[in-house]
Amino acid sequence: MCAALLGGLGACGKDPDEGTNGVGKLSAEQIHRRTTAAAGGARSVRLKGNLISGGHTYTLDMRLTAEGGTGTVRTKGADFSLLRVGKHLYLRAGAAFWEHEAGGAEGGGSARTAAGKLDKKYVKVPPEDPSYKRLSLFTDKETLLDGLLGLDGEVVAAGRSESDGVRTVRVAGDKGAGARIDVSLEGEPYPLKLRRAGDAGTVALSSWNAALDLKEPGLDETVDYGDGLLPPT
Repeated sequence: MCAALLGGLGACGKDPDEGTNGVGKLSAEQIHRRTTAAAGGARSVRLKGNLISGGHTYTLDMRLTAEGGTGTVRTKGADFSLLRVGKHLYLRAGAAFWEHEAGGAEGGGSARTAAGKLDKKYVKVPPEDPSYKRLSLFTDKETLLDGLLGLDGEVVAAGRSESDGVRTVRVAGDKGAGARIDVSLEGEPYPLKLRRAGDAGTVALSSWNAALDLKEPGLDETVDYGDGLLPPT
């Protein structure tokens, strides 16, 4: 009777976790602990998506390691690239970005001249500059993951799904009303997708442990921040 009802699609009582890493059998709290531990122990990750903070939307595509990160950020129509190697942080953007930072048309010819010097060059941001902390956050694997993977309130199971063909189990905070994380049921239980509470952004996490060789730019690619040039946003 069982076989007839299922039409050959499967057997009665088939284990839905067969062939998985087994985290689907755990409680929601245990799954959350396992996925945050796996993420923290990974050498590298790629974060791609949107984050909304302070009324601003940031579109990120960043590759991160414990030693730094590299990638692009878009906000308010402005695009720029970031590269951090250790404590050395660089920002690179086109002339239009720098001219806008100088006040656009109001900046006059001097703004256009300075912007031209900075066009597609790496600008090294000094650690003492107020922009350093804000910009380096986008390249900080530990801080970003801690902020993104935290779940407030009671953590509950929120069903199962798939992410790019990989089976996942979903956990959510605040009894299901808060942020939610899709955790891989294959291989290491890495978080593969997350939606922040209050529709404050959705991020895909991929390329776990992929090789990432961070190198500082050459002198011919770099402009000295201290030469009276425009500060980064």
